[in-house]
Order: sequence, then structure tokens, then C-alpha cells
Amino acid sequence: MTGTWDLTLDLVLAGLAVGSAAALSGVGLVVTHRATGVLNLAQGAQAMVIAYLLRDLVVVHDWPLAAASAACLLVAAPALGVLLDLAVFRPLQRRGAGPAETMVAGIGVFVLLIGAVVLVWGTAPYGDAPALVSATPVAHPGGHALRLDTLVNLAVVLGVAGTVGAITRWTAFGTRLRAVVDNRGLAQLAGVDADLVSATGWGFGSFVAGLVGVLLAPYLLLDPYGLPLLVMETMAVAVAARLRSLPIAVATGLALGVGQSLLTRLRPAGELLPLAQAVQVNLFVVALLVAALLPWGREVGEDTGPPDLRAPGPGRHPAAARAACAVLLLLPLGFRPTDLRHALAVPALALVLLSVVVVTGYSGQVSLGQAGYAGIGGLGTALLMSGRIGGVPAMPAVPALVIAVAVAVPLGLLTGWPAIRRRGLALALVTFAVGTALSRLVFDQSYATTGLTVTREGLPGGDKGYYLVELLLLGAGLVLVRNLHRGRLGRALTAMRDHQAGASAAGVDVPRLKLLVFMAGAGLAALGGGLMTLAVQAFDADTFDPVRGLLWFATVMVAGADSALGAVAAAALLVGLDTGTTAGVSAVVVGVLATAIGHLPGGLAGLFRRLTPGPPGAPTLTPLGLRLRRRVPPLPAAPEQRP
Repeated sequence: MTGTWDLTLDLVLAGLAVGSAAALSGVGLVVTHRATGVLNLAQGAQAMVIAYLLRDLVVVHDWPLAAASAACLLVAAPALGVLLDLAVFRPLQRRGAGPAETMVAGIGVFVLLIGAVVLVWGTAPYGDAPALVSATPVAHPGGHALRLDTLVNLAVVLGVAGTVGAITRWTAFGTRLRAVVDNRGLAQLAGVDADLVSATGWGFGSFVAGLVGVLLAPYLLLDPYGLPLLVMETMAVAVAARLRSLPIAVATGLALGVGQSLLTRLRPAGELLPLAQAVQVNLFVVALLVAALLPWGREVGEDTGPPDLRAPGPGRHPAAARAACAVLLLLPLGFRPTDLRHALAVPALALVLLSVVVVTGYSGQVSLGQAGYAGIGGLGTALLMSGRIGGVPAMPAVPALVIAVAVAVPLGLLTGWPAIRRRGLALALVTFAVGTALSRLVFDQSYATTGLTVTREGLPGGDKGYYLVELLLLGAGLVLVRNLHRGRLGRALTAMRDHQAGASAAGVDVPRLKLLVFMAGAGLAALGGGLMTLAVQAFDADTFDPVRGLLWFATVMVAGADSALGAVAAAALLVGLDTGTTAGVSAVVVGVLATAIGHLPGGLAGLFRRLTPGPPGAPTLTPLGLRLRRRVPPLPAAPEQRP
């Protein structure tokens, strides 16, 4: 009994180190939200940038650790936060942009910072990130080792939370901060410098993000994707605290860190062991999913929809746009074999991006988890071809792909069902949590991906034949998407996107329509994911990483959320940048455009339509309105009024 208690206490002490960093991350999110009203989705990328900068100064340029830490945490991190406030978020606040537009801008910052790090430092992971505090044992209470870094981490999170709580509750600055968050315009009329309060909040939030990054980096390999995603997973702490309570954020972060450590004792027998081990190391992912699904998860941006990124009406040359997309898709048929092999990703990625167009652009439901459904299609195809499904023999590519897509369609309910009661940011958190859970608990686990064999058996031989098959399936996907956007169903989707309550009052079955949209989106994404797997003839979990899913979402927002042709062109551009330039360029380009999306209505598709306007009156009329205008005679001119 004594041995069991001793082991439990050792695990608790070990879990406090990670739990403290998670709690600190939650505190940073809560403080930034209190000061600015923004849920900082880019916090993970900010943490990564500061961690990379500290390593570069210490390891590469031989700075003393103390000087490098001061430069990174007291200068670079707050400056990054203030820069984001000035360049990205303050302009949105001043013109009254909603939380949903701010969410897209935050995702753009996330993608931009990751791309910038890849450009500067590359994608190779580093295992030599410097630790601010050593792991030297400082005490042995009852024979248990208590490390210095654990004590310091715990003291930091308690000190930061306590200081922030005292400032916001008992100081004049705290009063001004609450006034700005409650009503920015009214606070400014009362003489409060709202810009200073906002800049202070962003600077402090970025400082906390940087501190989280440098505290976590020594515990894992430092790479451009792992650390940002890990910090985003700690968003469970802020959601559990309802973005308000610092004590709950601290308690939740510490509890999850200790719980993850204690779960290592769980060793179920038989086939449950791999799944239990996956949960043990990904408890924060499970917590994020649970926190987002619980009733209070609806309070995070519950009354906001997606930003208005619709293109402003038809342009003068829609046929030219279709012809340009056709040329982009047919051009690879004349490429050399090596270049054609890279182009195989274009039609497959276009199908995944089309799924975002259907879910977000046509119906107004924000989904950040489409990479998860694409991964289901890819992994399902590989499992069926490898004969890894119990009682199901190995099969050729075509039936494996068809069955994988058919299985993914009802799985769209994983995000469709929560969407019935959620919109905007609250729904975005659920979809991101689902996609992350699929990646961490399934795609990254050896029990699901070991021994897979993927070939193109049953498909035309060679890359050119396979590319033609992809084009055929992409054409079918475009026809499906077009039919979803036309007729009675298209009008219902548009009504639900523009005003959900009004659509429901008009007789639209909104819950059923949401489920239909998410299932259709899951099917399109799974088809694209299956084609990606067949293109490289292997299942690659990194292809369906949640961070890549955020990049895909931002790309669709930039191309035009409701533009199917824009999604196809964006897929070609994204693949071309990834293969023809340095790694990270595509993320930087998409990130820069996404941060400015509030000033680019309709994305690039909207810009194209504004540059090629249709006849007078066309931009304000739907196709149905145009037909009615042609059939209804014009009203007679009013007689002139004589004095």
C-alpha cells in the first residue's frame, strides 16, 4: 500500500510541471479575452515563435540564458502582441467587425507565424531547447523528488493569476479594462483610452504565450507544428473557465496535468491497451472535446455567425473563370512525370476545399475539422485495401475508396449534431476538437496505421491515368456542389447562412439541413483524403494534421468562402507554392491574406467579381431575381411634377 501511495505522489509531482504550463496558457487566453474580447486562436503560434527565438539566441548565437530570456519575454513577446493589435485586430475593432471575422483573422495570424518559422528555421525538430530553470531536485519530502522547475512553474502560474486577479479587481486600470470589454464606445466617451487598454492586454497575453512556449519547449521536440497544436489543446482550460474565471483556469490546468500523469498507471489488458495509451498522452485533447461539447461551451461566441465573405454578385466573365480553372486542371497532363506526380494532389485537395465551401460558404457553419474527415477517407481506404478490417478481405482501390467515403458520410454527425445548437466560434471549437481528436487518437497511433499496403489496383495505370480519374471525380464533386447551391435547397441554405432564426421562422428545417450539410462535407473531404492516399500510395498522418486543416480553412476564406471555382484555383495555387517554392511560403501568403480578410469581402473571388462587374443591377440580384426581372414588365415612369 505504501509503494502505491509513493508512486501516486511521484506522478502527481511530475504532472504539476506540465499542468502549470497548461494553466498558464489558460490564464493568458482568459486575460486576453477579458482585455480585448478576442479568443486568441494564435496563442500557440506566438508561443512557438518565442521558443524558437530563445533557442536561436542561446544555442546559435551564444547569448547568456538570462539576457536571452529577458529579450524574448520582456521585449519580443509583448512587442509581437502589440504589433498584432495595431496591424490586425484594432482595425477590425474600430470598424465594428464581429467575433467571427476576428476568428478568421486569428487563424490567419496562426498560419502566418507558422509559415514564417518554417521559412526562417525550417521544419526539422530541435531537441536542444534551453530550459529557463533546471530540473535539479531541491527537496525530498518523504523520499519523493521535488524538482526546481516544477516549483518555479507552479509559483509562476500562481503569481501571474494572483497578480492579474488583484489588478483587474482592485485597481483603476482593472475598472477601465472591464469598461472597454463591456462597451468600447461608451468607455471611450467616458475618457478611457481603449487603444491603450487593448494594447496592454495583447502585450501581456503575448508575454504569457511566450512564457508558455519556453516552459514547454524543453519537455518536447521543438518543431513548427507540434508546439502550436499542443498549446491550442490547452484551450480546454480557458473554455472550462468560460473565458472568465482565473481560479477555475488554474485549477483545471493543474488537474489535467496531474490527471495525464496519473493515467500512465492505467494498463488495461487486451486490445484496449493501445487506445488507453493514446488517451493517456492526449488527455488535453479529450478535455477540449468535452469542454466544447458541454452546455457552457455554447457561451463562447454563441450568438455569432461566420464573417460575411460572400462574393458580391456575379461578374461579367464567369465563363472566363471556368475556363481558367479548366486550364489549371488540364495543364499537368503535359508535365514531366516528376512534376505530374506533384500535381496529383491538386484535384484531391480541391475536393477537401470544396467541403469547406459547402459547410461554411454555403450554409454558414464554421468547420475547422475537415482535415479529420479527409483523414478518415485516407485511412479507411488504406485499411480496407490492406485487409485490416476484421472479417473483411483485402479489396482493390475503387471499392475501398467507395466504402471509406460511405462510412465517413454518417460520421459527419460528429460535428453536425453539435452544430444544431452552436454557431460561430463555439462551433469552430467543437469541429477543431473533433479533428484534433481524430488525428491524435487515431491517425497518429501505430495500432491504426501499422502494416498498411496501398496500391492503385483496379485503377488506370500510371500517374496520367490516375490524374484523369481524379479529374472525373472532381467534376462529379463540382456537380454535387452546384446542385446544393441551386433550386429550393440552395435557397434554404442561403437563408440559413444569412439569418438562421429567420430561416427557421420561414419554415426551413434548420437542424435537418445542418446535418445534411455536415454529412455532405464529410463525404467530399473523405473522397479527397482517399485520393490523396492513393496518389502517394501510402497513408501519411501528417497530411491530415489539424494545423494543416487550419491552413486549408484559411485558404478557402481567402479564395472566397462561397466560391467553388475559387476553391479549385486555391488548391492549384497551394500545391504549386508548396512544390515550387521554399517550405512555408504558402502558409505566409495565405496567412497575410487571411489577416486582411476583413477588408477583402468575398476573398479573392469577390475581388475578381468587383473588378469585372456585371450589368447594372446584377450584383444585387440572385439568378431567380434576374429571371423574374426579365418576366415582369417595368413600371411606367412617374409623370413629371410641374410647379
